[in-house]
Amino acid sequence: MSDAPTAQAVAPSAAPLAVPRSGWHVATVAATHRETPNATRIELDVPGWPGNAAGQHLDVRLTAPDGYQATRSYSIASSGSSTRVVLAVDKLPDGEVSPYLVDDVRAGDMLEVHGPLGAFFVWAPAADTGDHRPVQLIAGGSGVVPLYAMAHAHADASDPTPFRLLYSVRTPDDVYFDDEFATLVDAAAPLQLDVVYTRRAPEGWATAPGRIMREALEAAVFPASERPRVFVCGSTGFVERVADWLVELGHDPRSIRTERYGGA
Repeated sequence: MSDAPTAQAVAPSAAPLAVPRSGWHVATVAATHRETPNATRIELDVPGWPGNAAGQHLDVRLTAPDGYQATRSYSIASSGSSTRVVLAVDKLPDGEVSPYLVDDVRAGDMLEVHGPLGAFFVWAPAADTGDHRPVQLIAGGSGVVPLYAMAHAHADASDPTPFRLLYSVRTPDDVYFDDEFATLVDAAAPLQLDVVYTRRAPEGWATAPGRIMREALEAAVFPASERPRVFVCGSTGFVERVADWLVELGHDPRSIRTERYGGA
């Protein structure tokens, strides 16, 4: 996702899950893949990586020949005990780190990473947490990256918890993990995917392009009466608007966890 994610709850909630201890690591770029016209998927081999929970993030630090350093945070698209770590980075035109990661990084390059980070905006199977409430994921643009990690972990665990993902994205070309989501929807773990296109929709799409409004949100998420846990990730404006509407619709603020991002 874009630079600098920050996570918080709309109101205080349960204690964070136990997560692996963070540290600095030297990673080797194993592969890159153009995710969207403006984003690149980067697979890293990270010796010593302790694994990470679904929803965590890491810091990437770049050092220039003159010693100048720039560090930015990126959500992790993978989870589990593997030392293969997957990122999906959206390019900010005025960013210091993301243009290099999206346009220039190649297999074999070395990167410094610090992580895994974050213990609050994370999901774990019901077998580990004992929490069987449904889970509502809401993403704006590249904010889908940590939510994809959650959906993937949900499928890997064959977790019976009902999942829904409401994904707001500009055009079909801008969808992250398009093929992977198609597979996850057909997996044993229940996942319903609802996509809202804001600028251009596929031919024959049932709804005209446009921003998510309160009524559309209400129709596409678990009702408050089912007491879902809700994870919202996207730009600051998107997250604040969605979180406010969820509270207006009766959702418990203690069950709403948000992560927002922006250039830094």
